[in-house]
Amino acid sequence: MKRLALVTGGVTGIGAAICQALKVAGYSVVANYYGNDAQATDFSHTHDVPVYAWDVSDLDACTKAAAEIVSRHGPIDILVNNAGITRDAMLHKMTAEQWRMVIDVDLGGCFNMCRTVIETMRERQFGRIVNISSVNALSGQAGQTNYAAAKAGVIGFTKALALEGASRGITVNAIAPGYTDTAMVAAVRPDILKSIIDGVPAKRLATPEEIARGVVFLVSDDAGFITGETLSINGGKYLQ
Repeated sequence: MKRLALVTGGVTGIGAAICQALKVAGYSVVANYYGNDAQATDFSHTHDVPVYAWDVSDLDACTKAAAEIVSRHGPIDILVNNAGITRDAMLHKMTAEQWRMVIDVDLGGCFNMCRTVIETMRERQFGRIVNISSVNALSGQAGQTNYAAAKAGVIGFTKALALEGASRGITVNAIAPGYTDTAMVAAVRPDILKSIIDGVPAKRLATPEEIARGVVFLVSDDAGFITGETLSINGGKYLQ
């Protein structure tokens, strides 16, 4: 039986590329989304990926959605926490709502989804969790104290959960993508985008497919002894 992968934020950008790459690698894939029903339906029909809508910042919604997915598709073997938002502002202008929304979705969503699947993974003695962080969690970024804090929290969360899951056959890793050619980045003002690319030693953006290949590796049997790590895919933007 094929292993089942659940990808949050899985119908656009990096998430969509992850879903497609996992399908090509032979996994069954289910995608979460929140917002654009028409876009999600089109993605589902085009790529033959079942899609389910819920807010990852809502623990009850995560629990109910996971139960429905398990009843329809079987146990969740692989979880990719990709869902995330930005609400950029300099800290002296950032509102409490902008802070809370990003923390609740980008970090809280990671907790909610892992909390939802971790007990079953422990019982079955197998699991693969990949949490999508960001280069800005490592390097910082002006105007993104909320996002950088949330994504840095994801890395700490990943390390701690990796320690908890290692003896139960569960690996937990993070990927920290650099700036990637998605609709979100394409919306950046051209002069700012140029300055971003100029700051990348590789002199280009990542493609979503390059990030997705990292996920495919980390969930594979070949990566079964890798846990608690953060894989940076950033073209040399930030070297730890």
